[in-house]
Amino acid sequence: MAGRYRYRFHEHWDLDAAPDAVYAVLEAVDDYPSWWPRLSFTRIDPHSGTVGVRSLLPYELRLTVRERRRDPRARVLEAALDGDLAGRIRWTVQPRGAGTRARFEQDVELRNPRMRRWGPVARPVFLASHGWVMRRGRRGLRRRLERPRAGI
Repeated sequence: MAGRYRYRFHEHWDLDAAPDAVYAVLEAVDDYPSWWPRLSFTRIDPHSGTVGVRSLLPYELRLTVRERRRDPRARVLEAALDGDLAGRIRWTVQPRGAGTRARFEQDVELRNPRMRRWGPVARPVFLASHGWVMRRGRRGLRRRLERPRAGI
């Protein structure tokens, strides 16, 4: 991927819930919009869907997500992304003390022509926007885990 259009994100969310409970919520991608309000999701088939991501910017990222790995035993979820961004996303859920650490990794390239045009100068804005969306996701996941549904 071209360096000026490439973005790599690595972060972790420490959560006060059992690893299997965290994995179950992250695995239920159809339910993400209920706890991560900056996302919309529409299922295409059992292994793919379209995602809209709204940030502080006056633009919604449109992505196609295709499952590449779903491993409940290792608690790993990985998907390929295409659309405004192309690349991959991965969640790894591990025990940490009495709770869980959910590691998020994303390696993508800007594909949208308008974003690519502005990419070199707007990089700090794109990074800040990504951070804002992720903070809302972490907050929403924590709230979701505090009020588990049957079976989770």
